[in-house]
Amino acid sequence: MPSTLQPAPIPSFRGTRRRRRTKAVAAVAGLALLVPVGFGVSEAVDRWTAPPASEQTIDRSPAPLLLAMRDIAQYHAATGTFQVLVDVEHDTPYVPSALSGERTTFFATGNVDAQVDFAKLGPESVTVSPDRRSAAITLPAPTLTPATIDPAQSRVVGRERGIAERIEDAVADNPRDDSELYRLAAAKLDAAAAQSDLTTRAGDNTRAMLTGLAQSLGYESVTVNFAAPTPAAP
Repeated sequence: MPSTLQPAPIPSFRGTRRRRRTKAVAAVAGLALLVPVGFGVSEAVDRWTAPPASEQTIDRSPAPLLLAMRDIAQYHAATGTFQVLVDVEHDTPYVPSALSGERTTFFATGNVDAQVDFAKLGPESVTVSPDRRSAAITLPAPTLTPATIDPAQSRVVGRERGIAERIEDAVADNPRDDSELYRLAAAKLDAAAAQSDLTTRAGDNTRAMLTGLAQSLGYESVTVNFAAPTPAAP
């Protein structure tokens, strides 16, 4: 029998297209998965290789508490800044200072104000002429406030200590107490202010202030007198 030739199969482009489409979709999906992974790896590498973050300071302090409020009736007419060097030595009798003893030198800077008290002024403190062109004002004498030491401008400049004191501090871990130095320095600043002309300057400034105020009210002549200062307690 004569052989019958079968026609060659026609290649199907649908399968090829389907496979290509499947490969393309898989490639896109793989790329979509690799992109975030790549970003994650990049961020991790940046965190590993980046310099460490600087230290942060967080203030957890509570809000300030108002304890009291009061009116001030003193006129601070002048202020003086004083400096003093305090040299204090504590010795142990019959023992060399190298073995037991302490000597401290403290340099202190502080302020002292001169003020005039207006709290007790009344109608009797002011005398006005009948024509209301002149006035006389009588005030208490200026006084000095206690010295206020400025810690930022004060410091210990020398401290010599014996072996016994060093060993005692090392064993007991005693905190340093310089309150005695501050008390002595404040007392010396008070004495220096008392010997200065700070109260005189305060009187002049107060007189000038009140004279200008009275003249602005229409008085032509203004006299400001100060009472005698109260003697200091012995």
